[in-house]
Parts: sequence; structure tokens; C-alpha cells
Amino acid sequence: MARFFRFGYPAGIAPPPPGPAPYDVRLFYRADESDDTVVQPDISVVRDKEKRGPEGCRGAPDFAAEILSPSNKAIEMERKFTLYRGAGVREYWVLDPEHKALHAYRFDHGVIFPRAYRSGDVVPLDIFPDLLIHLEPVFAE
Repeated sequence: MARFFRFGYPAGIAPPPPGPAPYDVRLFYRADESDDTVVQPDISVVRDKEKRGPEGCRGAPDFAAEILSPSNKAIEMERKFTLYRGAGVREYWVLDPEHKALHAYRFDHGVIFPRAYRSGDVVPLDIFPDLLIHLEPVFAE
């Protein structure tokens, strides 16, 4: 999914290098490591350098995305939605390659702003106001 960001970055701005996968995200990080709520989003963006550690992300990323596959269960997606929202993730996307659809959720002070997009749409990424993601190449076979 590296093409996810490559096709949407504004001219003259280089996207950050992709990190290793899987990438652990400790959503409710505590220095004593007493929290064991760890997820591995398919794509995450962590703008705060203080949250990036050798073991992964320490706290909620700004953005998380999951790419649906036959192995994903609806209950797992619901669980992650609840966890990301509760942890303070600002934006959460669920990409559905089978139906070439995107379900985007922005969380703002307890309010959920849901949006739905299809393959031909151009989608703003709220954490980067000047960044637009063209979905057609994202869903290209």
C-alpha cells in the first residue's frame, strides 16, 4: 500500500519513508508497560516523534487505516474502531478492496464524523489538510 501515499502527496513534498510492518501501536501507553492494548494497523501515521520508540508507537497515532481481507472479522473491525476512538486517534480509515470503497471516520472531541468514498473519489486526509488521496490508483488491480 505504499502507493496509498505516493499518489496523493503534494508536489515538492516528499512522503515520510514507510516503516516496518508489522508495527506495534500501544494505544494506551504507560512507561511501566502495564498496558497491553497493542494493535497493528495496516497503515499508521505518527506525527509526534516522542511517540515513536524502538518497540513501536507509544500512544495513539494520528491516523490509522485497516485494509479489509477475508480474514478480517466484523467483530475485529468494531473492536478496533472502539479502541482507536477511545485512544484518541484523530482519523481512522477502513479500506475495502473487494468493493473498492473507503469508510473514513474523523474523531473530534467525542463526535464521530463518518464519510464513505468509492474508487473514483479524491479524499482529503484531515491530519494533512493539503494532502488529497486519489482512490482510483489505490484500488487499481
